[in-house]
Amino acid sequence: MEFFNSALGKNITFVRPAYFKIAGFIGIPNMNYYYIFLFFVFFISVLGNTAVMTVIYLDHNLRTAKYVAVFNLAFVDLLGNTALVPKVIDTFLFNHYYISYNECLTYFFFCYMCLSMQALNLVALCYDRLVAIMFPLHYQVTVTPKIMLSIILAFWLFVIIAVSTAAGLLTRLSFCNSVVINSYFCDHGQIFGIACNDYSPSYIFSDVLIAIILWIPLIIVISSYVCICFALFKVSTIQEGVKAFKTCTAHLSLVAIYFFPILITFTNTNIHPNHRIINLSLTAVFPPMLNPIIYVLQTQEIKASFKKVLKIRSRFKVSGK
Repeated sequence: MEFFNSALGKNITFVRPAYFKIAGFIGIPNMNYYYIFLFFVFFISVLGNTAVMTVIYLDHNLRTAKYVAVFNLAFVDLLGNTALVPKVIDTFLFNHYYISYNECLTYFFFCYMCLSMQALNLVALCYDRLVAIMFPLHYQVTVTPKIMLSIILAFWLFVIIAVSTAAGLLTRLSFCNSVVINSYFCDHGQIFGIACNDYSPSYIFSDVLIAIILWIPLIIVISSYVCICFALFKVSTIQEGVKAFKTCTAHLSLVAIYFFPILITFTNTNIHPNHRIINLSLTAVFPPMLNPIIYVLQTQEIKASFKKVLKIRSRFKVSGK
């Protein structure tokens, strides 16, 4: 807060509440079944992403640039669902609707950081596929594990700075009247929307953040696949083109699972607020559960590594007996 006060050149006293009340799911009937379903999704997500990370770590054949990005995606999915789902279940299933001011900002920070990294990680994977198909002779030089790791670390740094800035702008707000957040977590828009002083910096930065984290990655991905399609049309045989495009199916599935539900929710202005909250919560928890399943089913290297790990484990069991 002192940083923003000094930047303004004057001392300002902000009214901070002791707590916020998260009220997104309150009043919706039969929601206990939904929370049980969320726990099931969370459990599958933890198992799947942990398994993918373990296999990539154990199999030296997967120490490639592509799987640096896949490992990071699994880590982000695991961190994001761990930050969100247990807290949502605790809030609404056990009626712990009130959350302290500082805890709410921390909750917001981790949720938005992971949601943002999911989108940027898809851009990193898109870069891998773009170079592999359009410039295959330069792939080993242009897309190395070190280069991919540098890209991932740059994305992490950018996201941490961006979300920290958003959190810092929230500390400049005063909350004189309502402390009720009409969402399923400490949502950025819902927090600055109930402030009683000027929240235009947070509003403007929110639009900028959505453009950078959602729209620009989506435009980059679409543009990349347009280029990939043009490159595949120039391939000598249809079979070669289909074989090359199959290497993109896992990534395309992840893009569709992440972006389509968000776009449908935000572009549908007539959606009921309760339905909007449920749709957004499902959008947040479903991709982390489905991502490892998609990579296991659609990626031959991951399949082969899983089989190898299972064979080694069975051998250990037999030798132990």
